Amino acid sequence: MIHRQPSSRSCFVCGRDNLAGVHAIFTMDRETREVRAELVLPERFHGYPGVAHGGILAALLDEAAVRTGLIDGDFDDLMVTARMDLVFKRPTPTSTPITVVARVLKWTGTRAQVAAEVRLGDGTVTARADVLLARPPPDVAAAWVAERPYWRVDES
Repeated sequence: MIHRQPSSRSCFVCGRDNLAGVHAIFTMDRETREVRAELVLPERFHGYPGVAHGGILAALLDEAAVRTGLIDGDFDDLMVTARMDLVFKRPTPTSTPITVVARVLKWTGTRAQVAAEVRLGDGTVTARADVLLARPPPDVAAAWVAERPYWRVDES
């Protein structure tokens, strides 16, 4: 069963109120252990005309990977990216539907290995990342507490 994940108010990738952001909406499937977002990157996110900037794609892959912590957990189970090995396989067009998918490969509770991809509508993979997640240091996690009340599923 597919469930919509909460969004923050200010995150660059998912933030509802971030005027400069991507506004990606993520869903999760506990059965397949996947997180995904379907979106169209506007031309303002290009590196070259008509081609999505690699940094934007890296941010999408990073966000999707981190969100795998919400599949079996909640806000307290979010991790941070410790390492991301990223491969750009072909240009990703702007103004075209794409899907960002991340799936858990291994989860220990303090670390996780996640595979993430950007796909075109026909399934072609344009970028992929192997991501190692880790528990954040206590001071980093403590700084998230103030934002926690603003994480919600916004059905609008």
